[in-house]
Order: sequence, then C-alpha cells, then structure tokens
Amino acid sequence: MSEVVTLGAGCFWCVEAVFKKLRGIDKVVSGYAGGHFEHPTYQDVCTGTTGHAEVIQLTFEPDVITFEDILCVFWKTHDPTTLNRQGHDIGTAYRSAIFYHNDTQKNLAIISRKITETSGLWANPIVTEITKFTNFYPAESYHQNYYALNFQQPYCLAVIEPKIKKLKNEFADKLKP
Repeated sequence: MSEVVTLGAGCFWCVEAVFKKLRGIDKVVSGYAGGHFEHPTYQDVCTGTTGHAEVIQLTFEPDVITFEDILCVFWKTHDPTTLNRQGHDIGTAYRSAIFYHNDTQKNLAIISRKITETSGLWANPIVTEITKFTNFYPAESYHQNYYALNFQQPYCLAVIEPKIKKLKNEFADKLKP
C-alpha cells in the first residue's frame, strides 16, 4: 500500500527532480503547502504573505523505499540549516519543512532530524520545521516535471544539476534504472 508525504526543501523544481529519480517513488507533484490562503498561485506564494512553502507531494511504496530512506535523501540534498532560504532562493516559500501525514511519519521525522543533527553532516543547527499536513495545492502545469522539460535552462544547470550529481554519487543503489 502506497503512502504520501509532503516535503519542502527550497525550489520545488529541485526537489521534484531529485525524488523522481528514486525507485519506489510512484508520483511527485510540485505544489504549495502549509499556508492559510486557499488555491494559491505561484504569484500569490511569491509575495510571502500566504504562508505556503514550495513543496513536493510524493507517493511512495514503503516496501521499495522506506520513509527513513526518503528522509535521508531529503537531509542530504538540500541545506536544512538555512532559515527560509536555499541558495539564492530566499523567503518563507523556500523553507525546509516536513509536512507529516500521520503520527508514524511525525515520530520518524523527529528521530531522523535528531540523528542528522548529531551526525556532523551539517555544521550549523537544523531549522527544518516538522509540521502536521493540512493542505496541498498543485502548482501550475508549467512547474510540473520542470527539470526534465527544461534541463538546459541556466537555473537547472547551476542549481539542480549539482543536486542530481550528489544524488547519483550518494544514492546510486536507490535510483531507478
């Protein structure tokens, strides 16, 4: 039986590109979560006033890839120590967040964050929020599958490509053929 989790790790183009490459991930949708404004658009979220984060909502097969494995990829493919920022993307929409869908995900996320904090992976404290999932709105169609359709764009080459390279180096055993 598949599960769903919603993750924010900066620009959703980057996060989507990373997680689409993993075995056991059935579906990845870029969108907006955690805000107080219904049916936001990209322009709405960019104002920083809706409370939404750019996120991906992914459906996965836990017998192929565990939630813990997903979290391991999450921690290693973005910087969870920068508040409301990933690289040059700045604002609350780019915050690091785990929107858990059940108590098991919540508990595993808390444990995973503690393990990552003490691992030495990051020199600075982790600021990732772990929040109960309340809403998700898919982003506009031009944001879906962005990297695959626009991999030659300068942003993709400069920001997403290094994340993909890191993913291939560190998680080769978890990649789709």
